[in-house]
Amino acid sequence: MDEISGRTTTLSRTIPRRRHLKVAGNAGPRCFQLVRHVDVSGVSGTGVVAEGVEWTDGTVALHWGGRYPTTTVWPDGIDALLTVHGHNGATTIQWLDG
Repeated sequence: MDEISGRTTTLSRTIPRRRHLKVAGNAGPRCFQLVRHVDVSGVSGTGVVAEGVEWTDGTVALHWGGRYPTTTVWPDGIDALLTVHGHNGATTIQWLDG
């Protein structure tokens, strides 16, 4: 109700469009481990330092374990993730699903 005029008002409502998943392939999500061969930063150590999933649209979710577990999402995919965390080949992706 409009407090000044006392009339009932109808707010225009926009119905959001549904977002449909853009499937890049039929294989489904792929699991991987982030393997650090050389600890350039001196923080994570070597070996498996994180686990991840690459979704069918190319988005990546990465989960860091350890004392302060954190999950990050990379909408631009594996290449973006490795640009930040790959340390010029010191860290690589090991795919777990065939």
